[in-house]
Amino acid sequence: MEKSPMDVSYHYPPEVFSLLVDTIPLLCKSKQDVILFLKGSGVSNSDLHDLEHRVKTDRQNINKYEIVRTCLQRINQKGDSEIRTRRELIKRVVEIEEFSCCWEGDRLKAKGLVSEIRKIVNIKDTFTKINQERAREKDQQAQASKIQIEKEKEKVRKESIQKIKSDLFYLFSLDNEPHKRGKLLEKVLNDLFKSFEILIKEDFKRAIPNQSTTMEQIDGVIELDGNIYLVEMKWIQEAVGIETIAQHLVRLFNRGDTKAIFIAANGFKETAIAQCREVLSQKTIVLCSLEEIVMLLERSADLKSFLKRKITGTTLYKEPFFKVEI
Repeated sequence: MEKSPMDVSYHYPPEVFSLLVDTIPLLCKSKQDVILFLKGSGVSNSDLHDLEHRVKTDRQNINKYEIVRTCLQRINQKGDSEIRTRRELIKRVVEIEEFSCCWEGDRLKAKGLVSEIRKIVNIKDTFTKINQERAREKDQQAQASKIQIEKEKEKVRKESIQKIKSDLFYLFSLDNEPHKRGKLLEKVLNDLFKSFEILIKEDFKRAIPNQSTTMEQIDGVIELDGNIYLVEMKWIQEAVGIETIAQHLVRLFNRGDTKAIFIAANGFKETAIAQCREVLSQKTIVLCSLEEIVMLLERSADLKSFLKRKITGTTLYKEPFFKVEI
């Protein structure tokens, strides 16, 4: 429940408290009427029990003002648990239009006090509404700003993907430069991962300690749903065979809970797929063709969704080269 410092029912401020103590007794002809008025506003029996008992057994030593003051102090001290009761009390007082419930000599004073309470409530309600409206405007501006940022971000991403698409298609012209094409493929795909905000690290090499000899090379590292995936990318003339897959599996098994994605330009030999299928009981390895990536770019599909569906299919059906619709 929203609370505002200007809400007069959220802990009665001193001026409202005093006005209520002065007003409610005038609206009730008897002490028992005061008790009934308070009960009708939702004041609990536990807050009124001792006061009602005194009215019945020792009425000469308790007056209407003491009853109201004691009761209001109790519900004012209870914070949120009695906010509904405090609001109902205010509501019952300010909605009084007919003052026949008062003693004749008290009516004019009661009318004046009720009018004063209405004035304070209206002023404070106005401030509350102004503050609420300002808060709403601020929220709307923040939301509009967030939407605009997302739109700009999406625009930049689309422009980036368009460039990635052009860069990837350019690689198909490098038939006579296989090594260059292989290295450029790593950069293009890592740029694609970066545009979807899943890239952790681009290609890197790990050397033997205290030597310059390269122990292993990782083409890229991405993160999906909190899981780390080593990414291998190969553009060779033939389908990837078991020898190439085996090197990637060694890197995978040397890294605990890490998973793997292997992207190949010309697919995979059945022996390589079978080898990956065997290790799925211990490790997750997802096989992906470059053709699938091209189709994804052509259709402006979502890379993260595509990879997640590939991973889910691989896990559920024990099929490393699981095909999904794009």
